[in-house]
Amino acid sequence: MPYQHGVSVSEVPTSVVPPVQTSAGLPVVVGTAPINMADTQEYVNKPLLAYTYDEAVKALGYSSDWDNYTLCEFMKSHFALFNVAPVVFINVLDPSTHKKSISAESVTLDSDDQAVLSKKGVLLSTVVVKSSDGTTTYVLDTDYSVDFDDDGNAVITRLSSGSITQGADLQVDYDHLDPSMVTNTDIIGGVDGTSGEYTGLELVNKVFPLFRLVPGQILAPGWSHDPTVAAVMNAKASNINGLFKAISVTDVDSTAAKLYSDVPAWKNDNNYTDPLQVVCWPKVKLGGDKYHLSTQVAGAICKTDAENDDIPYVSPSNKSLQADSAVADDGTEVTLGPDQAAYLNGEGIVTAMNFIGGWKLWGNRTGAYPGSTDVKDTFIPVRRMFNWVGNTIILTYWQFVDDPTNRRLIDTVVDSLNIWLNGLTARGALLGGRVEFIQDENPSTDLLNGIVRFHVYLAAPVPAINIDFVLEFDVNYFNALAA
Repeated sequence: MPYQHGVSVSEVPTSVVPPVQTSAGLPVVVGTAPINMADTQEYVNKPLLAYTYDEAVKALGYSSDWDNYTLCEFMKSHFALFNVAPVVFINVLDPSTHKKSISAESVTLDSDDQAVLSKKGVLLSTVVVKSSDGTTTYVLDTDYSVDFDDDGNAVITRLSSGSITQGADLQVDYDHLDPSMVTNTDIIGGVDGTSGEYTGLELVNKVFPLFRLVPGQILAPGWSHDPTVAAVMNAKASNINGLFKAISVTDVDSTAAKLYSDVPAWKNDNNYTDPLQVVCWPKVKLGGDKYHLSTQVAGAICKTDAENDDIPYVSPSNKSLQADSAVADDGTEVTLGPDQAAYLNGEGIVTAMNFIGGWKLWGNRTGAYPGSTDVKDTFIPVRRMFNWVGNTIILTYWQFVDDPTNRRLIDTVVDSLNIWLNGLTARGALLGGRVEFIQDENPSTDLLNGIVRFHVYLAAPVPAINIDFVLEFDVNYFNALAA
């Protein structure tokens, strides 16, 4: 140490560590998009983090054909109706495999020098325009241009400087997307043993490494009514990157379970009973648009979180949906009274009800109810609080991994975490919480192997699902007559 003469200052690390912020309800949505209409075709089995509707449309394209392009439903609901962000989209529709070819389609230029191709999902780069006899091949941007109209149709336009005559008959070869070729196997995805590439739901594990955001909700509207897909969604929600937890938001098949009384049996028969699973029935409708309830549940969850500083302790139940009716898959209107909705809630099913204040999401229970009655596994906000607290602890205290196991480490963790839990308690997000380093839970054999165990106690508030008032006729008030 050099010779010192005077006053010097040094620093030590702060003994209290602030928590890392997490996005509690971040939706990760797997499905199909009209990637042929995107600026590029980059986002095929590649997660896209989008904060705006325009950003999502530019990267994935947009179509009102939600049956074939399921991600578009979520785009409109989340960004336009609920006005919340961000979203991670995973498109599995691959233009290199999920396509068909059209050869020598005959079209005729109309009075506007245009012709519309018959198939949707046209891959513009594959369009070849020829003369009616097929002997002349015309040149793009010299003889003609091709682009999409507002409905997603590919439109060929004659250029006056080119060699195509007005009103000409043409032959056109092209490839087009075929969303019907996408199967639940594509949604489930996997890891290629040769290339190591991830696809489908397996890409949930890429979200945090790519964006440093922890998934909060896993969705696949249009696919989650498939029990095989739902089972994989549940598995992913329980073990993201081997560390984090989320919830899966799934739909009941409203074709197989068209009546509310059929839904509980379908739920149990298809094993929609996971503690990390939200089970939704039926669909909802706004104007002419029909939404999977899971789509709007995600919006209600994110909006509720945003109104509570991104802390998921408030239930999305009894919060507004963007709907004017509830419907089965075939469009049959579903009208539930409070008694019928309560019956579904008692079977661990979230539904939609129009009672007081318009259409509301109705239900607080996870799919585990009533088979399980553990409060942390059966109430949606309590389950989400446990996920969120656990995820936040992991992100915050990861920086101490491999530090020396000494009193300073233990005190720093205990003091910092207790301060944070006390803050959550003060704002009403917890009823109480504390962390302890307990000697009996840290035997010497574990400490010798570098295993340090902290015990976190917490109680999140449960939703007031039944507020009971007792009315009694009090005869003593007759005394007022003589007063």
